[in-house]
Amino acid sequence: MLKKIILLSVFILTVLFFYFVILHYLSGTNIKKINLNRSNIEENLAKKSLNLPFLDNDTNDVIEFNSGFDLENKTKRKFWDLIKRK
Repeated sequence: MLKKIILLSVFILTVLFFYFVILHYLSGTNIKKINLNRSNIEENLAKKSLNLPFLDNDTNDVIEFNSGFDLENKTKRKFWDLIKRK
């Protein structure tokens, strides 16, 4: 009997929780706040994008090709020899 009362109270609390969350989410004041925040975000992005500094490209010749390997001493790779049991 006590177990049924506890389960019923948990169920009622869960339903009430979701009811109040949905009620708040669909309320007019919350919808107005969401629309105001969205319009403010667009205005703030437009203002901040005008004040962005222009950075010069300083990456010329930063990466150099390493030609340190020797083409004359080319060793043959023996892949199957690595797999063989010794």
